[in-house]
Amino acid sequence: MIAELNKPSLQNKTVLVTGGAGFIGSNLVEVLLENKANVICLDNFSTGHKHNIESYLANNQFTLIEGDIRDLEICHKACQGVDFVLHQAALGSVPRSIVDPITSNEVNVNGFLNMLVASRDAKVKRFVYAASSSTYGDSEGLPKVEHIIGKPLSPYAITKYVNELYADIFNSTYGLNTVGLRYFNVFGRRQDPNGAYAAVIPLFVKQFMKHESPLINGDGSYSRDFTYIDNVLQMNLLAITTTNEEALNEVYNTAVGDRTTLLELTNYLKKYLSKFDVEIAKVNIKHGPNRLGDIPHSLASIEKAKTKLEYQPTHTIEKGIEEAVAWYWKNL
Repeated sequence: MIAELNKPSLQNKTVLVTGGAGFIGSNLVEVLLENKANVICLDNFSTGHKHNIESYLANNQFTLIEGDIRDLEICHKACQGVDFVLHQAALGSVPRSIVDPITSNEVNVNGFLNMLVASRDAKVKRFVYAASSSTYGDSEGLPKVEHIIGKPLSPYAITKYVNELYADIFNSTYGLNTVGLRYFNVFGRRQDPNGAYAAVIPLFVKQFMKHESPLINGDGSYSRDFTYIDNVLQMNLLAITTTNEEALNEVYNTAVGDRTTLLELTNYLKKYLSKFDVEIAKVNIKHGPNRLGDIPHSLASIEKAKTKLEYQPTHTIEKGIEEAVAWYWKNL
């Protein structure tokens, strides 16, 4: 877990984490409680899991509200008395949005708008939200810089871009301070390896542990800026504690600033999983067609985050993979 903040204390502050039972959300709940905040978790458990937050239920600084961000009344209830919102609730996954664009839009756009309205009405000091690297769409330039985006390539990407537009309007129209964090392929402890839309790293870990061959979409040359969870936690904490007024009402790449091909990724996974089971080193990789809506390469510039938020990533992909694999080996 990342170290405590060298920033203004969160003691006596109340932070709402939407999607707080999910992968990123539950890690945020944990680090916020470590930093003495009062934490409210809003989740409908559609993709999150109660076991992710079970250990916090007895903590008198933790409150669970079971509800859906598509319900404006629930959003208003959750925002009462809140200082900061960390909005993580969403339906992720490009393939899911292609199969069911309507539900993705209802949750990611309508639900997002509900949370903005509720935050505005509750006079929340700062609304920090999970944006997405998918917003860069067909922009081919590398590294990705925040002010240059392309045409979205999936319904999911459209929803996340609309979030940024709404956040900007709520600042200029209503004075709500917002910060958007464009997540780049986040991975780490508690990321669910099960389900039809499991992310690549936990899915591959689960398959390797069963001596099954993972399927790479394409020849394995596609690359991503894989970002370990602790770097994401740091960005969220910096976004709610920064005293730099110029850092507000901006979007930031939340990444490492390095890219790894899918073949390199599988080699890292084999390397660290083989420490627990030497047979994993012998598991072959299968290849299939490229996936609809995928971009070939993703690499973030993190200069803006370093300059305005004083962000310094603590984990390279290899260090993150080593820690994540150890967690999965113990918990799967």
